[in-house]
Amino acid sequence: MKATFLIENLSGKLVFLNHAISSRNQLPILSNFLIEAKKGKITVSATDLEIAFVSTFSASVEEEGVVTIPAKTFSDFLLNIGEGKATFNLKGNNLEVKSQKIEAVFQTVPADDFPKIIDEQGEQIAALSRSVLEKEFQKVVFSASQDGGRPALSGVLIKKEKDGFSLVATDGYRLSLKTNASISKGKMDIEDVLVPARVIRELLTIKDDSENIEIFISKKTNQILFHLSETILIGRLIEGTYPPFEKIIPTQSAVKAEFDRKQMQNAVKICSVFARDTANIIRFKIEKNKIIVSANTPSVGENSAEVEAVVSGGENEIAFNARYLLDFLSNIEEEDLTFEMTGPLSPGVFKIKGDSTFLHLIMPIRVQE
Repeated sequence: MKATFLIENLSGKLVFLNHAISSRNQLPILSNFLIEAKKGKITVSATDLEIAFVSTFSASVEEEGVVTIPAKTFSDFLLNIGEGKATFNLKGNNLEVKSQKIEAVFQTVPADDFPKIIDEQGEQIAALSRSVLEKEFQKVVFSASQDGGRPALSGVLIKKEKDGFSLVATDGYRLSLKTNASISKGKMDIEDVLVPARVIRELLTIKDDSENIEIFISKKTNQILFHLSETILIGRLIEGTYPPFEKIIPTQSAVKAEFDRKQMQNAVKICSVFARDTANIIRFKIEKNKIIVSANTPSVGENSAEVEAVVSGGENEIAFNARYLLDFLSNIEEEDLTFEMTGPLSPGVFKIKGDSTFLHLIMPIRVQE
């Protein structure tokens, strides 16, 4: 292998490539990057067997070749040598990496030991734009469970609907639902797909010039592939039945309050200081033209903050986990929100004013007076 490339073309990809490198993996080869120089391009791959990245960039390739090198050492080295041109030169079992004034030699491991990442691409099922990914998936993915005890809840459900797709995520305590997601249909007719939330989170971190993301599914390997202009993200689909989430969504409400997101976010942040020692419990007291957000810790004290609101229905009270509230408020960019509830022991429902395609539900906390 002998190839010359721009350092910045590779260094910008190392951040997300390193997300697929696990120090706890029992297979030593998985702590390496797979590097291949071929047909005017260099491809760098990384996997922990749960997710994988394959990233490609242009290079001047004199001699084709493929090899693996230690990912952490290579990343730390490359991110510290600045910009400009660099050269890969494989001599025996050593890979020489040279820039204008710096050079290093890495011990390599044969590429034959590296697992095959893409056995088959499968068929394209859909496509979405970068703006849809950042706007619509961002509103949902944070609600998925990060506990592997219930695998289905650690995924984002992409559910086929009559007029498109819905996105659903829940950890059993909260739920985000986006209907009529702006995902264009592809060639293959599918029903429901359960994608690991980690894959969606990683997709959101990729910095790529691609404005269109193509989605493929391989039934043979049970993998989902997201194709960007220079990067492919691969994940394994979750097998299992998603819970019947529709049953917990209230069909009516006794109280509705419209409020400003930033005002509410500031109020919850302030009150969360006093909620730390009481299981993060934050109270909402809905009155005529305001929501009073409060927290009380007997050994520390109490505080409250008022949020202006347009309220319809009677007065009511409910309590939530402050972390869930802050997660929701920080993942929504719209400013005009609504809150609906039927009683202190029923789920609270947050919506975007004027948008009937999204809701976020949080289960209440029972508190003793």
